[in-house]
Formats: sequence, C-alpha cells, structure tokens
Amino acid sequence: MKTKLQQTTEISDYQTDIWNDSCSVKELSYSLKNSDCTGATNNPVIVGNVLENEFAIWEDRIYEIIKEFPQFGEIEVTWKLIEEMTQKGAELLKPVFVRSQGKKGRISIQVNPKNWRNTEKMLKQAVHFNTLAENIIVKLPVTKAGINAIEEATYRGININATICFSVPQCVAVAEAVERGLKRRENEGNNAATMTPVCTLMMGRQDDWLRAIAKKTNTILNPETLAWSGIAAIKKTYRIFKSREYRARLLAAAYRNHLHWTELIGGDLILTMPYEWQVKFNTSDIDVKKRMDSPVDATILEELENKIPGEWKKAYYEDGMTIEGFDSYGPVQRTLRSFIQGYDNLVAKIRDFMIPNPDL
Repeated sequence: MKTKLQQTTEISDYQTDIWNDSCSVKELSYSLKNSDCTGATNNPVIVGNVLENEFAIWEDRIYEIIKEFPQFGEIEVTWKLIEEMTQKGAELLKPVFVRSQGKKGRISIQVNPKNWRNTEKMLKQAVHFNTLAENIIVKLPVTKAGINAIEEATYRGININATICFSVPQCVAVAEAVERGLKRRENEGNNAATMTPVCTLMMGRQDDWLRAIAKKTNTILNPETLAWSGIAAIKKTYRIFKSREYRARLLAAAYRNHLHWTELIGGDLILTMPYEWQVKFNTSDIDVKKRMDSPVDATILEELENKIPGEWKKAYYEDGMTIEGFDSYGPVQRTLRSFIQGYDNLVAKIRDFMIPNPDL
C-alpha cells in the first residue's frame, strides 16, 4: 500500500517531488522510505535543531574536528560541521541522484545569512560548497545582492536554490536571473541541459506576514483567508513559470496547514516538507487528487485585495516590487533576522565545545 505522499509523487503527468526539509539522518531516512523523497535541505536553524536532536551522532565528531584543525576558531568549526552534515545527507541521497542521472537527489546547503548584502562573499562560498559532493545545490537569498549571485552562480554551473523568497515578483526575478545565467553558459558552449535550478516560495511565511499585518492594523479578515495567501501566490507563480517556460523549478516551503500539500498535488514542482508534516500527511484521511490547477476562490483574493492592498500587491502582483525593494520587504527582513539568529545560536553551541564554561 502506497503512503499518501508516495501517491502524491505518482498522481500527475509530471512527477511532483517531495523533499525532506532537514538534513537530519533520522528524518531523511524516514522520508526516503515513506515519501519517496528526492532531495533535502538545511539552513542555520535546521542545523541547530539537528545538532540538538541528534547530539549523540555529532558530539564526538565535533570534538574530533576541534582536534584535527587546531587553527580553527568557532566559526570555522561551525562551517565544517554544517558541511559534514550536508555531506552525510548527500550520501543518503546519492542513489536517487544516480538513478535520475543527476536530475534529482540533491541536498541544499545555505550560504552564510550574514552575507546577504555581499554578492562576492556569497558567490565565493557557493563555489566552495559546490565541491563538497556532486549532488549539492546551493541556497542563495532573494535579496538585491542575492539576485546577482544567483545569475553568476548559475553561469558558473552551480545549481542554485533561491531562498528567503515569498512573493510573485521575487520568484520572477529569480527565474529571469537563472535564464540569464544559463544563456551565458550556452553562448560560451558550456552545458546547461543537466542543471536543475530551484526557486523556493515560502508560503507559510507569507501567510504569517499578512496575518501579522492584519493584526497590527486591526483588520478583520475571514479566518480561512490568510491560510490561502501563500497558496494563491505560488499558484500564480506556477502559471507564469509554465507559460514562459522558465527553467527554474518552483519549490513550496514553510508548511503551516494541509493546504500547503493538498492544493499543490499534481503540479510539476517540489514540496519540501518537515518530518512532522510528512508523518501527519501520511497518516491522514485526505484524498490524494489533483488540485494544482484548481483556482483559489475569487472571494478570498478579493478580500486580500480590499483589506490589505499594499502588502497583497507586493506578494501577488508581478510589478508589486522591484529588485531594489526586496531588501526592505517585511518577510525578507523577518526571515533574515531569524536565520542570522539561528546561525549565531549555532556558533554559540560550538563555542561551548571549544571553551567550556568552568564549573566553579
């Protein structure tokens, strides 16, 4: 008997892909077995959680890294740990990568979130990450500097996963940057046919932002409306990508409810799901049927348009933001702060290994 998520990957003319939203060995192993997952991801918050939940796996290795590299400070040890967690995930996904001839089976690793304004620093780290394993995909933020890094990394043959992305205009900017990078490669006679660039849209974080805006402005919306905003944005983006034949593939992330799964069934895209949501979906009684092409109810779109027009324009309209406006976009700032805090917390955990607090 196929699980619900296994059925999801088989119901379409395309293959809807499931990714595991973590580099956890336990969670990725579950996903490979029960969801037929074809990819995985990490970021500073995820790595911190994995270290906490799989401490027994990594404790001794951290001490070994500190001993093997006596010149390393806490930052270098932190990145060595992140890289090794990524390589462990890459090993688990390698059979998928081989079976698909490199089209699937990749694991994402994210550049330092503190470098979100510096194209060259992000690009330098992306180039290094690309050497860790042959099935690596590098996460770059959809900021002004990140768009430049996405184009240049793509041109250099690095598969990218655009992250910190919540809106139609951000996704279109990513797709255009990827196309420029691929065309530059092709114009110089380099291979682009085997590349698999990805553009993430963090649906739940878009929902979270509009919910916060409604609360701040004392705006009353129907309770279900804000559960549909991210879905509406990704469905519109999907139609744009398909009509323009962009080669970047959409990835749906930041799960908050079952709509973030059920409404995307049957699409040619990637669903990156946390372990706990995979378990919920696989044990649910929800019918697995195609819904990707089902439009969002017009009354929901009208309410968003009428009640929070400024923020909805940024989220839903292709001309709602320019690239110059990405850095000041609320969800971008919120998520950057979260990722940077997660990174600082991870470094602090490594510091405790290197400089234990004396027990006086």
